[in-house]
Amino acid sequence: MSGLSGRIALVTGASRGIGYQTALALAKAGARVIAVSRTKAGLEELDDEILAATGQRAVLVPLDLKNGKEIDQLGAILFERFGKLDILVHAAGELGLITPVAHLEPNTWERAVAVNMTSTFRLIRSFDPLFRRSEAARAIFLTSKVGSEPRAFWGAYAATKAGLESLVECYAQEMEHTAVRCCIVDPGQMRTKMHATAFPGADPDTINPPERIAPLMVELARGDIEPPRRVRFSEWAATSVPAS
Repeated sequence: MSGLSGRIALVTGASRGIGYQTALALAKAGARVIAVSRTKAGLEELDDEILAATGQRAVLVPLDLKNGKEIDQLGAILFERFGKLDILVHAAGELGLITPVAHLEPNTWERAVAVNMTSTFRLIRSFDPLFRRSEAARAIFLTSKVGSEPRAFWGAYAATKAGLESLVECYAQEMEHTAVRCCIVDPGQMRTKMHATAFPGADPDTINPPERIAPLMVELARGDIEPPRRVRFSEWAATSVPAS
């Protein structure tokens, strides 16, 4: 099981950034990819690139993660079509707004809660029966340093990422005696649209492109190794051996 051949992988936020590059890398490693995003055009671009690289098409799912009923329906559809889910990479995220907590608008807060935290719960709830039918399920969730080290003006993002981490940690402990393993990944600064919004003055040439993290995501998705519960990309990159 050192490769990903025959493994079913679902990636959220797959139309751009880390989700896009992760979905592409998983497909190249042999996984059957289910790509989820609100942005249909980005999914179609990903599908074209996967087809060119592998000769196989992805399963494209235009879906708004704020819609919990659609997540429930997706779990049922995947059960009928595949009978299991081996890999989940929850890469979708919502920055909210960089502003004092007292200045946050309720709809901004609620959107961050829905995408970063509630969708995590709904995905776990919907996919748990599918994970349990896998020989070695891997559920990977992206977080941020501010989830454990909150800072001023990042209230919505920090609080919801902290909630995500706590929820995933609880689920991971509940799954200790099963074949389901969870991993929380902090990618650090990546050259994504979200990063550009949060740091508009940053020089993009000094920031890691999202494809740099793709090999880590492929490694964590493998079923033949025990993944760590938490990973920081910067620490992994400092110790990993580049492929020759």
